[in-house]
Amino acid sequence: MDPLELGLRVGERVRFAQADKARWQTGIVKKIERDGSIGIVDAKGASRAVRAEQVEVRRVGPRGANGWEPLLDRAGRTEQLNLLD
Repeated sequence: MDPLELGLRVGERVRFAQADKARWQTGIVKKIERDGSIGIVDAKGASRAVRAEQVEVRRVGPRGANGWEPLLDRAGRTEQLNLLD
């Protein structure tokens, strides 16, 4: 699967949650794994495979402020746009 199908780009900064951590961690998208999880390299250089439900992507809000949105929300909009092609 291509990261673009989920609305992601390789090298894009994301944040992700892990069950054993209380805080969000930031990382860089590297690929989509065979099982559909997102391959991310975290700030310490460790590779992680994170479920799409646990990933948020940066977005620009209606007034220009940066924020975060769930990856699956972006992926839903991307799929709908592809139907128009």
